[in-house]
Amino acid sequence: MAFLEIKNLRKSYGSNNVVESFNLSVEQGEFISFLGPSGCGKTTTLRMVAGFEIPSAGSIAINGKDVTSLRPNQRHVGMVFQAYALFPNMTVADNVAFGLKVAKWPAEKIKDRVAEMLALIKLPQMGARYPYQLSGGQQQRVALARALAIKPQVLLLDEPLSALDAKIRVALREEIRNVQRSLGITTIYVTHDQEEALSMSDRIVVMSEGRMEQVGAPFEIYNSPRTRFVASFVGTLNILRGKVLDGTAGRIEIDGQPISTAKAIPGSQPGQIRSVALRPEAVSLKNGVAHGNQMSGAIEEVSFLGAIVRIRVRFKEHAISLDTFNNPGVPPPQRGAPVTVQFGREDLLVLEGAEPG
Repeated sequence: MAFLEIKNLRKSYGSNNVVESFNLSVEQGEFISFLGPSGCGKTTTLRMVAGFEIPSAGSIAINGKDVTSLRPNQRHVGMVFQAYALFPNMTVADNVAFGLKVAKWPAEKIKDRVAEMLALIKLPQMGARYPYQLSGGQQQRVALARALAIKPQVLLLDEPLSALDAKIRVALREEIRNVQRSLGITTIYVTHDQEEALSMSDRIVVMSEGRMEQVGAPFEIYNSPRTRFVASFVGTLNILRGKVLDGTAGRIEIDGQPISTAKAIPGSQPGQIRSVALRPEAVSLKNGVAHGNQMSGAIEEVSFLGAIVRIRVRFKEHAISLDTFNNPGVPPPQRGAPVTVQFGREDLLVLEGAEPG
């Protein structure tokens, strides 16, 4: 049995289903991210695991014990909020010690545990300071230490880095991941930032409108999205509409130009319209020996992004973006120039479900 087991979870407010049919098994020590846009149900699901929201249906078990009807303080979970939620009238040490005092730990053990936690978050000399004397990143570290101090079975983090600037976010997410790995604690992390989810997670749950769209490792979510939503939400992506020529052979046509996938197109019929996805980094301008699929078009736009130059090539109804590295000795192509792009058959993904013609 998994360490954290969520079965058939649903949350409704009147006739509005905020979360529905949520099923997830999490192994001990695993780092799971709930990824999706605002309003997709990820925070509501996290709050149901924490005990701050009561499910309309379904069950939650931690380490083999059903906790669905237990109060938050009976679940032995640690929670880190987006807004830090530190007590402003308490010192850093007292904030970290708060849960331990509630649990009636002996004073000497509390002192040792607080020192251990402050060392873990690399703030060993700041126990006597107050939250207003800390930076945003330091305050979030204290919030993390407070959640970990009680030795929770599961650590829950609700968009803990969204209020910080980009540079601090990158540094702090590495620290959070390192702490999580060193403690081996089962962790659920809520974010709308795909880069955070891809860089930190063992697995990602992509959510949309209260539903689980796809669950998988970051490599799988990025490279093999199953639905149009996942394909468009995770990473930069070209999504084109093609007409199936031969589903068994994986042949499809876009703007009158035939191309092929590496696999058969399941459930397809000749003439059916399907969405296909292609990452910009998988496409290149033809230069010398051709390989894989080729499509001819004209340069529509060139965007200089520093290390990367993004080129947009127009066919007829469709256009495709591709990324090339900036080479100071090779100027980018000019708008309107005729070009041929190429990409591997294995890089072309046909998404689930037929499109209207």
